[in-house]
Amino acid sequence: MNTLRVEEIDALLPQTQCTRCGYPDCRSYAEAIAAGEADINRCPPGGAEGIERLARLTGLAARPLDPACGAEGPRAVAVIDEAWCIGCTLCIKACPVDCIVGTHKRMHTVVEQWCTGCELCIPVCPVDCITLRVETPGRTGWQAWSPEQAAQARERYDFHRLRVERDRREHEERLAAKADAKLADLAAASTITDPQTLQRKRSIIEAAMARARARRAG
Repeated sequence: MNTLRVEEIDALLPQTQCTRCGYPDCRSYAEAIAAGEADINRCPPGGAEGIERLARLTGLAARPLDPACGAEGPRAVAVIDEAWCIGCTLCIKACPVDCIVGTHKRMHTVVEQWCTGCELCIPVCPVDCITLRVETPGRTGWQAWSPEQAAQARERYDFHRLRVERDRREHEERLAAKADAKLADLAAASTITDPQTLQRKRSIIEAAMARARARRAG
């Protein structure tokens, strides 16, 4: 795969990270285009102008936006009806650019200048308290979005991925520390008194910890 070409393709994508192209993020879609595995007409946020830009770069023929991916539309931002929000944090976990703030069982809100309108928060809300508000009526695709907004979205998405990985690693380390503490004195940490049963339990915990360490090393 031509890495430079991937970078060039990725630079022409709006970085909303909406997944409507069928790939987990804009970078993955760029890689698929570069590898010849995806057409250039699968990005609704980029719209017709985005397809033309990709066509000029890649030499591929411009085609109408694939309707299976959605329709080109104006830029929108997510709005949370705070009176109905139950603080479940599912929208926070779904947001690819960390633009939703709040804590468990506390009201959430959207930092609008960071929102890419990706819509990923809407289907995960169990009380349907999230809607989209159109910000650019009459302007769609790249007429409703800017290179500066795309750059900000990419930067926030990159930070989001680092944060998620850091949180996962720290969570695993906390679990490992708890397991180590139990193994240090398994008899005291368990209601089991039979030595053979305790030894089986120790073996199970040690095997689970070994698998976890192997995953982290990998």
